[in-house]
Amino acid sequence: MDFEILGLILLVLTWVAWAMVTERRHRRMEEQGLLPPGPRCWPVVGNIFQLGWSPHKSFARLTRIHGPIMTLWLGSMCTVVISSDEVARQMFKNHDVVLAGRKIYEAMKGDYGNEGSIITAQYGAHWRMLRRICTTEFFVTSRLDAMRGVRSRCIDRMVQFIEEAGGGNCTKAIDVGRFFFLMSFNLIGNLMFSKDLLDPQSERGAKFFYHAGKVMELAGKPNMADFLPFLRWLDPQGIRRSTQFHVERAFEIAGGFIRERMKSMDNGGSDEEKRKDFLDVLLEFRGDGPEEPSTFSSRTINVIVFEMFTAGTDTTTSTLEWAMAELLHNPKELHKVQAEIRSTIGPNKKLQEKDIENLPYLKAVIKETLRLHPPLPFLVPHMAMDSCKMLGYYIPKETQILVNVWAIGRDPKTWEDPLAFKPDRFLEPNMVDYKGHHFEFIPFGSGRRMCPAMPLASRVLPLALGSLLYSFDWVLADGIKAEDMDMSERMGITLRKSVPLKALPMPYKGYKNNISACVA
Repeated sequence: MDFEILGLILLVLTWVAWAMVTERRHRRMEEQGLLPPGPRCWPVVGNIFQLGWSPHKSFARLTRIHGPIMTLWLGSMCTVVISSDEVARQMFKNHDVVLAGRKIYEAMKGDYGNEGSIITAQYGAHWRMLRRICTTEFFVTSRLDAMRGVRSRCIDRMVQFIEEAGGGNCTKAIDVGRFFFLMSFNLIGNLMFSKDLLDPQSERGAKFFYHAGKVMELAGKPNMADFLPFLRWLDPQGIRRSTQFHVERAFEIAGGFIRERMKSMDNGGSDEEKRKDFLDVLLEFRGDGPEEPSTFSSRTINVIVFEMFTAGTDTTTSTLEWAMAELLHNPKELHKVQAEIRSTIGPNKKLQEKDIENLPYLKAVIKETLRLHPPLPFLVPHMAMDSCKMLGYYIPKETQILVNVWAIGRDPKTWEDPLAFKPDRFLEPNMVDYKGHHFEFIPFGSGRRMCPAMPLASRVLPLALGSLLYSFDWVLADGIKAEDMDMSERMGITLRKSVPLKALPMPYKGYKNNISACVA
């Protein structure tokens, strides 16, 4: 009992000491300049209890009281939340460099720093080198064109797997998001390693899939060690330890693929005709600048490969599942987009990438989905690399910057009937696009740290969605009516449906690759 009382006293004293330190820090910042307005915060914990289970919604509500640029304290972490296109324009146009840092959460901190990470590397020479490789080697138009067949095969296999899973009598409902995830994972596997990682013959691929999935799950969990620094060495929730365990296991598996490729290259390569993939690019890299490595280490290649999987699969899955959910929730729009696709493609054919330009309503569906359901509602958090002033407010060094693109995409000052799913709005002349220049619609971000994979996503998303809409007619499982669908969200590393979408795929009779026949 005495030990319990002593422990309680020590806990209270620690709390009081930390409250005094936090209060002194807040006062010092206020003396240096006027912080953006925000809600009153509690000692030590700050505004943590105002986060709620859906921080993007909680912050949007607070914005209506405190304005589109707002200060919150998440424990000791000073956070500025931006929730309007006008403030986002100021940030990305006038303060892009100073706010181009990255806030690194505990789950992201590995034992080797940020070597090789384009997501978490701080803005500087190393990051610029990695970004240049992405834009000139990975996601450049010529390479994307050359990999068109890879994308088509992965999506064709997804269609085949769905038809097999749905059964010949059209009575088996499927988890739609699961098939999108498998397609995305295999697509990245082909881009990186020129092989499907998820098939019956690939035990290593299944293990890599498992560990990558665990990392994404852990990265999406709120971690008290991020908000209260004195807890970092304790890691009370075990998030950092668990994340690093799964990262290391995934690295071991990816390292095996890398070693096999290096051995093949040393032996003169394979006799088979093979298109150069992203792993070849990384292995053949030779730095020619004073701040560039002569070659990439295995660790750097591992990090790049792993980030491609974690960044590419969950975001793609989230967007496509929401698109299907919104269409099933709005049958009029579903019939309209299917009619466009089937009248353009015609019977006994399949949708190809070159057809997408002739399908404006399909592209509008993707854009409207990204407006309502951006996969990363706060983008990837930015950080002030130095103190600055924006719109007259003082932004301290190391402040976390969250751009609430979820709230910006639903702002009634910008969007008519903002909560409704209306793809037609994107068919209007001179309508905004998601390429980072229209700040009312920035699901991929803007400025220097805009998502470099946007050119790939703009090809994969409409092709994958369009292929399923062309190949199948869709009915909600368990007799659920469109108006009764659960459209609630759950926050993880991306913004996913809280209840996975389940539906019956009924093969379209005009599609030439039908495996099963379905009698209506």
